Amino acid sequence: MSIEAIVFDVDGTLADTEEVHRRAFNLAFGELGLDWRWERAEYRSLLAVTGGKERLRAYIDGLALCASEKKRLREQVPELHAAKTRHYTGIALQGGLALRPGVARLLEEAIGAGLRLAIASTTTAVNIDALLLATLGPCGLSMFDVIACGDQVRAKKPAPDIYRLALDTMGVAPERAIAVEDSANGLRSALAAGLWTLVTPTFWTEGGDFSGAGLVLPSLGDREQPLDGEPGERLQSAAWLGVDELTHLATAVPPVNAVQALYRGE
Repeated sequence: MSIEAIVFDVDGTLADTEEVHRRAFNLAFGELGLDWRWERAEYRSLLAVTGGKERLRAYIDGLALCASEKKRLREQVPELHAAKTRHYTGIALQGGLALRPGVARLLEEAIGAGLRLAIASTTTAVNIDALLLATLGPCGLSMFDVIACGDQVRAKKPAPDIYRLALDTMGVAPERAIAVEDSANGLRSALAAGLWTLVTPTFWTEGGDFSGAGLVLPSLGDREQPLDGEPGERLQSAAWLGVDELTHLATAVPPVNAVQALYRGE
């Protein structure tokens, strides 16, 4: 069965955005008069919770405060998140983000091969628009047939909802699509939706449980930034992952169905 589409996560996958998100959260805290500051190690742990508003609520719930104070802070979450989004998009549009190695190349190769592109992300549409405009220019949004965002579904990753939304909107069966992720939660989400999944971790997600991934690479690689040990270790064609090899790998080995069973309650 042939591959028709590639569905990309955004944060950590298209670009290593988490440091900018962390900076934006801290700027929002200062703006609203909170003395919080998320350092890199703490933020890395907080990323186990998907979704910015959800992450804020989980952080508040863990503070040693009385119930009334936690309630007051939880009521501030929408305002905090809006401020954080404003700071994030400002940094992105000022050139503070770059695509990961090989991403632009693979996008172009996929389009040239007649594949459709989609996004399945827990982040907001505003953040996605800012990233695509800053890194791919005015045509960035039009490269993707579907952009599915976290606020469009009831349950965020690791639930499969966002991938199912992207696939249903495109009208593509999961066995005809590939997911590209960077995190364990993202992998579980894609597997639960039935997609063969490539994982390219970052500092923020490395060391996660990537059981069931069709392939795990440190990045997509590029001619200027080849992958160590390739070709020969995990790749056969070159020291970077091309769309032909990616689609071949995805059709040669079907996705693992264990996580699908989990979400079906089996």
